[in-house]
Amino acid sequence: MEQYEVIIVGGGLAGLTAAIHLSKTGHRVLVFEKNTYPHHKVCGEYVSNEVLPYLKKLGVNLDKSGAVPITTLRFSTVKGSGLKTELPLGGTGISRYAFDYLLYEKAVESGVDFIFDSVNSIEYKNTVFKVVTIDNRKYTSSIVIGAYGKRSVLDKQLNRSFIKEKSSWLAVKSHYRLADFPDREVGLHNFKGGYGGLSKTESGAVNFCYLASYQSFQKEKDVERFHRNVVQENPILKDFLSRAEPLFDSPLTIAQVSFEAKAPIKDHVIMCGDTAGLIHPLCGNGMAMAIHSAKIASEYIDAFLSGDKMNRKDMEQGYIKKWNRTFKRRLWFGRQLQSLLLHPSWSAFGISLVARQPWLLKQLIKNTHGKPINE
Repeated sequence: MEQYEVIIVGGGLAGLTAAIHLSKTGHRVLVFEKNTYPHHKVCGEYVSNEVLPYLKKLGVNLDKSGAVPITTLRFSTVKGSGLKTELPLGGTGISRYAFDYLLYEKAVESGVDFIFDSVNSIEYKNTVFKVVTIDNRKYTSSIVIGAYGKRSVLDKQLNRSFIKEKSSWLAVKSHYRLADFPDREVGLHNFKGGYGGLSKTESGAVNFCYLASYQSFQKEKDVERFHRNVVQENPILKDFLSRAEPLFDSPLTIAQVSFEAKAPIKDHVIMCGDTAGLIHPLCGNGMAMAIHSAKIASEYIDAFLSGDKMNRKDMEQGYIKKWNRTFKRRLWFGRQLQSLLLHPSWSAFGISLVARQPWLLKQLIKNTHGKPINE
């Protein structure tokens, strides 16, 4: 069995960021990712600028990829009424196709090894992890990071509590071409039973990614009917979908999207990104949280592996405390905000209130985002 210091299961934003960080601090790292790069993923493709200083320290510069600066949020209710506001920190529009590939190239340059295969099981015994692939290849390591996304068969194998609960959410994403879509704007638009985001990416394509309840979606049975009969009830989304040219043969979808609370560590596996906790997309901060969680995990792991008087228990407890201190309030706030916005009468009242007091919307943004990561 081949041995590594760190094995990372999942090569998305969190997994790739941790791989780069830990490789740069001198550790031998292996990443398992089931799909070769580049590839599209269901994602809002808007990242808060709070993580840009940290990415630059890792040698990752989004400007070189053609990423789009985003400075304005446009928000609308089901009926299309709404407002615009400047984003306090601003954000960056970049597709996961480009972003993940950029991080992958940096990871390879930093000496990270990759295996493009699925992991079947993770076992911990006598301070050593054994990771087994679908085709029964075995690898060992001192540390395993779980960064495999929102939901996986590994969650069942690890007996994580959230996996036992059925989720009522479906996510759908596609790219479109629309020449006059505003360059620096991210839109958050509600419809009955869900909401979606619109923003430009580095290619000039507009990403439309939305979350819908199964109850709402199942009545229409397919994406085309759902767009026509539900999504386009919002006049802003109707205008966009009626004029924009789809660039994908068919939309990408993810079922059983769960926003239940998750433990940041399970059976000594350190969870990062969506694997540790998923913030509601309306908050627009999932990509930044994935990257930030990888930074926090990497710092504790490096201290443990470097022998800085930190044992495994101290490392795990330290990560849990800092993860909760950094993200738990944002996740709670996101759940409350989603409940408000999906209630038609409350949403309409909230928008009218914010229209009279615009500082309230900036407070909502502040409570779901962090400060620039400069340290």
